[in-house]
Amino acid sequence: MADGVLKDAVAERIPMHSLEMDEADHKLVSLLRQDGRMAFKALAEKTGLTENTVRSRLRRLEEQDLLRVVAVTDFEAAGFSLMLAVGVQVEGRSAAEVATDLAAFPEVFSVCQVVGSHDIECLMVAEDQEAVSQLLTQRLAGVPGVRRLLPAMAIDVLKNQPNWVLFDKARDAVGERSAASQTGAA
Repeated sequence: MADGVLKDAVAERIPMHSLEMDEADHKLVSLLRQDGRMAFKALAEKTGLTENTVRSRLRRLEEQDLLRVVAVTDFEAAGFSLMLAVGVQVEGRSAAEVATDLAAFPEVFSVCQVVGSHDIECLMVAEDQEAVSQLLTQRLAGVPGVRRLLPAMAIDVLKNQPNWVLFDKARDAVGERSAASQTGAA
């Protein structure tokens, strides 16, 4: 596993497809996960590649949608002290339409259509209890098609990993295929 790259139970359940990344690509991704602003020169020094090779590899990874370097805001540093998971039951409109409306709220950072006791799962933040009350009882409840809200407030955030990726498993699979081809195994 590359330094600083986390693998979790979700990564173990997702099947591998056609991620075309070799060990050097994985090292570049790992380094950028630690510091997304790392210069091409520093990446080249740490990987033993040339600066031009680093530049072309990163361009290829971006073009293939295997890499995107973005800024991630720390919600607590931005003044939001509370995180909520809100299940939403929908009635009278499609879940996709309601989900689109919910995604427009600035406090909402994740919206997923789900199966189970509710139709949509939202993750959102709030500044304080007053903001939670207003968000739930007035704003979210006022979205057409929202039948019922099932909120749960986070009391301790154990993991909030916006940079989660499946790349470790991809690298392991590439390594296994390389080893198998070198030994003649199928």
